[in-house]
Amino acid sequence: MVGKLKTVVWDAPDIKGLADFYVGMAGLTLQNAEDDWLTLTSADGWRFGVQYAPDYIPPRWPDPAYPQQMHVDFRVADIDAAAERAERLGAERLGGGESWHVLADPAGHPFCLCRADVEGTKIFAVTIDTDDAATLGRFYSGLLGLEVAYEGPEGVLLGSEGQQQVMFQQIAEHRRPRWPDPAYPQQLHLDITVDDPDEAERGALELGATRLPGDGETWRVYADPHGHPFCLLSNIN
Repeated sequence: MVGKLKTVVWDAPDIKGLADFYVGMAGLTLQNAEDDWLTLTSADGWRFGVQYAPDYIPPRWPDPAYPQQMHVDFRVADIDAAAERAERLGAERLGGGESWHVLADPAGHPFCLCRADVEGTKIFAVTIDTDDAATLGRFYSGLLGLEVAYEGPEGVLLGSEGQQQVMFQQIAEHRRPRWPDPAYPQQLHLDITVDDPDEAERGALELGATRLPGDGETWRVYADPHGHPFCLLSNIN
């Protein structure tokens, strides 16, 4: 294990608008606000960031020319009522099936509402699109120290019930991000906390990560083997 998942981060040109949407739709709580960053938390222990991205290009799911890169899966008891509430708050219905609905939030990020025996709205997983779910699942299993809970033709799930689960969705012809190229945007990224940034970097690179431009006193930027950016953070509360 290299580090621990801390924050799932959405890019958006209107960070307050997107934060307000998830407060209303999913019951998230706003914890702190800065000019270019808002932090939200869920009752079941997840932490989300909304990062100001003025050049953000939204996905146009299911158009493969403008693919989603990651999305969040929510669990609710009544998917129809939850979808209607989300639409009233500014979401757009995109599709779905018997037990789930796919919508886009006001910034264009797709998300899923999945039927489950839960009270309120719970987070199921953050899902990463890839053309090789098995390989990317192994990378993140080593990076985050999460065991493979399921592996099948449609994808891979890491983590057990009660953990912050990460899923990998198999997409036949996935157009990978090429951050910082705005034509191939990241859309979302993961922030991962580590104890020793140099040791963590060695571990991430050995697993197959690539160092990307951009860093600060407490963070460094990398790409996973399929191009999805992530940050390793140190000395972060």
